[in-house]
Amino acid sequence: MDTRRGGFTLIELLIVVVIIGILASIAIPKYSEVRDKAFVSTLKADLRNLASQEEVYFNGNYTFSTSFTDLGFVSSDGVTISVGEATGQGWSATATHSGLVGESCAIFHGNATAVSPATVESIVTCSM
Repeated sequence: MDTRRGGFTLIELLIVVVIIGILASIAIPKYSEVRDKAFVSTLKADLRNLASQEEVYFNGNYTFSTSFTDLGFVSSDGVTISVGEATGQGWSATATHSGLVGESCAIFHGNATAVSPATVESIVTCSM
């Protein structure tokens, strides 16, 4: 009579754990990279939406606005936008995301002072 029980040996279990570790070390950085790209896309989309709302507001009031309430603008979750200046001549804004530490996107329009990292008028530029 064979009293041996079926199951995995310690070596087999260790090999499985090592393989899972290798796969995780490949997948986690890729996930982080994709997540950061999504955050940057959100920043760019919010700044483009803000630009559209500023143009609509200008057409009715002949000036730009710093008030999101006046513009009817709501930013995405995790996004903080600050309008640096808004006059009858132009406006500028920067955006940051809570998931991207130390990174930002910016845009300026008209005679507004360029804000870093934006260097070309009406083009959203990001620091990453």
